[in-house]
Amino acid sequence: MEGATAGVAPVVALSRLRLLILGDSIAYGTGALRAEDTLGHRLSAALTADGFDVDLRVLAVPGAVSADLAAQVRRAEPFAADLAVVVIGANDLARFVPPEQATTALAAAVATLRAAGTDVVVVPAPDMSMVPFVPPAFRPLVQAACAQLQHRQAEVAGAAGASVAGVAAEVAAAFAADPALFSHDRFHPSSAGYARIAEVLTPHVVTAARARRDDAAA
Repeated sequence: MEGATAGVAPVVALSRLRLLILGDSIAYGTGALRAEDTLGHRLSAALTADGFDVDLRVLAVPGAVSADLAAQVRRAEPFAADLAVVVIGANDLARFVPPEQATTALAAAVATLRAAGTDVVVVPAPDMSMVPFVPPAFRPLVQAACAQLQHRQAEVAGAAGASVAGVAAEVAAAFAADPALFSHDRFHPSSAGYARIAEVLTPHVVTAARARRDDAAA
């Protein structure tokens, strides 16, 4: 074939993607045995398999609440991310932060990222009723509180221009069915737990990355 060398595979150019991970201990990877097992690295691997040349930056901080996102976003400015994944809410729930206070901070962080040209995927708070040490009698109350925050997070994130990965119910069902998805502290995910979270989150992140690539090519 003209222009090709026999026996040499064509070089396929990968789409460059600067991927930013913001949020709390789940975004950071607390509980994973290896860096490769963390959420950011698993999402990066999935995007690489989809044809992206990924530059990963994890600025998430264990223990962060939504109000802490502002500092993370400021630290991220020099990176000029193409896509940010924001995982937040568990600590707002654990510390009884009022939902309106938490979601106001989330909306501001998303708006700042979007103004800088970064596409955003928000992963709302997990359903913490499946955490092993939550007493069964309190699980309906915990689940209701989580659902209230998740709903408001989805509303404000969407209004600020983010896409929302509503994976909490699927993740909670998986963790409730398999205790091995928790790490030794029975609160954070294990390496297997991060694999399950990444599995359900990957389609949302890949869709956002493809949409950005397609818009750039149009």
